[in-house]
Amino acid sequence: MLKTILAHSLVLGILCCNSTLAQIPAAAADASSDREPRSVILIIGDGMDDQQVTIARNYLAGASGHLGLDKMPLRSSSQVLSMEDRVDGGPIYVADSANTATSMATGVITSRGRISTSAGSDQDLPTIMEMANSAGYKTGIVTTASVTDATPSAFAAHISYRLCENPELMEDVSYSGIHLGECKADQKANGGMGSISEQLANSKVDVILGGGSKHFEMNAESSAESVLQLARNNGFTSVTGTDEMLEADHSERLLGLFAPSTLPVRLQGENGRGAEAPEPSILNYIHDYLGDVEQPEPMQCEPNPEFGSIPTLRQMTDTALTHLSYGNDRGFFLMIESASIDKQAHERMPCGSIGELEQLEEALQSALAFAETHPRTLILVTADHGQAAQIVPDESLFSDYPIPVYTPGMIARIITPEGGRLAINYATNNFQMGEHTGVNVPLYANREGLGLIPPFIQQPQIFALSRDYLGL
Repeated sequence: MLKTILAHSLVLGILCCNSTLAQIPAAAADASSDREPRSVILIIGDGMDDQQVTIARNYLAGASGHLGLDKMPLRSSSQVLSMEDRVDGGPIYVADSANTATSMATGVITSRGRISTSAGSDQDLPTIMEMANSAGYKTGIVTTASVTDATPSAFAAHISYRLCENPELMEDVSYSGIHLGECKADQKANGGMGSISEQLANSKVDVILGGGSKHFEMNAESSAESVLQLARNNGFTSVTGTDEMLEADHSERLLGLFAPSTLPVRLQGENGRGAEAPEPSILNYIHDYLGDVEQPEPMQCEPNPEFGSIPTLRQMTDTALTHLSYGNDRGFFLMIESASIDKQAHERMPCGSIGELEQLEEALQSALAFAETHPRTLILVTADHGQAAQIVPDESLFSDYPIPVYTPGMIARIITPEGGRLAINYATNNFQMGEHTGVNVPLYANREGLGLIPPFIQQPQIFALSRDYLGL
């Protein structure tokens, strides 16, 4: 039975990737015979669908302007795939970061919440980073989230539930007294590899930079030493500040933890504001066509004062590129995540998402500059899934009708630098956090992607693109 389950998982991976393999020229598979170092830089904007890109473009570059993303030589579209948590599970049409990162890291479709493990059978799935390490490539993770968060951990860890980020969360993950899940089967005492932070500490990844220090502070399972000490014992040099990071020995493995959890975002709404609900008059509650409605006041985006105390995504990217290329005649695989495009959208904070996409733009410029002097570098930029945010008219198309017209959700009316009003609507649910959406997401590439990437792919095929480019 176990063999049948495992075979099913492997077949899923093969089916996901074969269509891409058929479209990749044979020369792409000759990387193993190429003496020049080859590297892949995968940049993930968490939740960065076309709405988020357009919002950021309107604010950062103007309605007629262009982002760096818009100037990439190749633009494709990636279909996000997810399934129910059983071996023969049917499709789920809205995914989460765990299973989508798993798709890109392993080439296998799995269920929401899983970190590089198969749906139903809970088998560990080999990741592109593990394969790269085994073949002599260096590897790195850079993120503005906790390094134990879903997207980064999917490239270097295996666990059944994404929230089991440290040893104290393995037996019970709860929030406000609500039990959300557990990972008892993944504990070391039960033959597993432990929590996500322990797996990262024990990993062969060369550079790990981001937030999440709180997940490394407690003792490792059945140990008198902390998870951070476990990482140090495994050869990591640990740093907690920008200067320390920039001064670290390039030849050493590097673990940078710059905040307890997610790193602070660059921009915030005026006085911390986000999207707000329109306020209809009493008459409107009597009938939809009566009374009027008061829209939230327009606001500006402003700098977040907490942002200056931590390294930027570009600084972390530059550090990772320096460390991974130092004395390296083989190449590397680097995953860079701009995480709070998604996290701020969950909280209906469009200014935070805009600032985070600006950080992605800056990291992309560093990657492109690196590729100019290291020609065999494939840069892929994509999103893991869609997010809650929709540009809507600031003044309704139906405003001439003598009836109040307004969104059933929440709306932020942002004053842009060019003097316009950008109305951003969040209406996926009535909960305190908005939800993902089930849309295709963009995939961009530099010149190395020309001829390798078709106009439309399925998300697990991104794994095949990376694997074949590196000749794994």
